[in-house]
Amino acid sequence: MSRYFLFAQPDFWSGMARVLDLGGTLNEYNSSASPDGADFRAIRSDWKEVGNDISSAMSRYEDELTADGED
Repeated sequence: MSRYFLFAQPDFWSGMARVLDLGGTLNEYNSSASPDGADFRAIRSDWKEVGNDISSAMSRYEDELTADGED
């Protein structure tokens, strides 16, 4: 799941059409079956990013330790 799953990802031609769409009829948003489902997906995405940040920090710390000659 991408971090932007709540936002529509239009292609080039959709973007060009939006320039001429003064009434906003082409607005499109990703949706969920229920508010609880949307909350679940958003919270899961948030925690996935927290896990990625922790993993990245641990890798950088490990790289610093090995660069200093410690194991």
